[in-house]
Amino acid sequence: MARRKARGRPINGWLVLDKPSGITSTGALTAAKRLIDPAKAGHGGTLDPLATGVLPLAFGEATKTVPYIMDGTKSYRFSLRFGEARDTDDAEGVALKTSAHRPDDAGIEDALQDYRGVVAQVPPFYAAVKVAGERAYDLARRGEVFQLEAREVRIDRLVMIDRPDADRAVFEMDCGKGTYVRALARDLGEQLGCFAHVETLRRTRVGPFRIEDAVGLDVLERLVADDALLQVLAPVSTALADIPALAVTEPQALRLRSGQRIRVAPGLLVGSSEEGNTTVRAMLADRTVALGRLEGADLDPVRVFND
Repeated sequence: MARRKARGRPINGWLVLDKPSGITSTGALTAAKRLIDPAKAGHGGTLDPLATGVLPLAFGEATKTVPYIMDGTKSYRFSLRFGEARDTDDAEGVALKTSAHRPDDAGIEDALQDYRGVVAQVPPFYAAVKVAGERAYDLARRGEVFQLEAREVRIDRLVMIDRPDADRAVFEMDCGKGTYVRALARDLGEQLGCFAHVETLRRTRVGPFRIEDAVGLDVLERLVADDALLQVLAPVSTALADIPALAVTEPQALRLRSGQRIRVAPGLLVGSSEEGNTTVRAMLADRTVALGRLEGADLDPVRVFND
């Protein structure tokens, strides 16, 4: 039987999209796919429809590295509106509770101390986390009653950068995987005794991808029309920059790409890894051949790349 011809263009690499407000991350990916027509595509980190900013899009071999981007540090700039709690914890929701109280700057600064470091956070009800196999936002939209468990998240930096008026404050945050800005708004508003929700939200970084390198859908359309897409694509290996590198030879690269174990000489590992971390990047010159698990002198391929 003849093999089915692959559909789409064989494109490999990462595109940093500046997601517009009003569409989901999946919707933004779909719009980009219509323009580019890649054979394979995915995205590295969901943004709420209200949110804008960095949405890394993976094409071809880059889709194999999506989990490493999902685990990366993320940065946000967002504004909170005080005085109103909403069911979605952002401006798109329905008002649930209101308060005439407004916190002063000193009160906000003092409260922020409780949200730095490793903290317990309950996700918003309108979130993609699963409850008994269903997305929480689907249950919430149906009006079902359910509970979400608190989980530990990491907030490395959280600062107030502006106070336009008594009703609003603007913040910047660097955080780890699974941190919800909307949950932070909800909890901070409760603690300040005034309620709060997210009014605007912009993601400025995901791992190595920054807003300065992002392109909007309108710019992407022009790049595709001018056959200049490759000028803005980041290499597949960009997502793996924090993983220690191991130089391999042509014969070793061939074995790894065939799914076979290789023996490596000591002292070839470039970059230090955390204790117990044995995942390495096998590199042939400047190209990533595979991700592998190093045990002693043996390297077993976990993911192989053919770009």
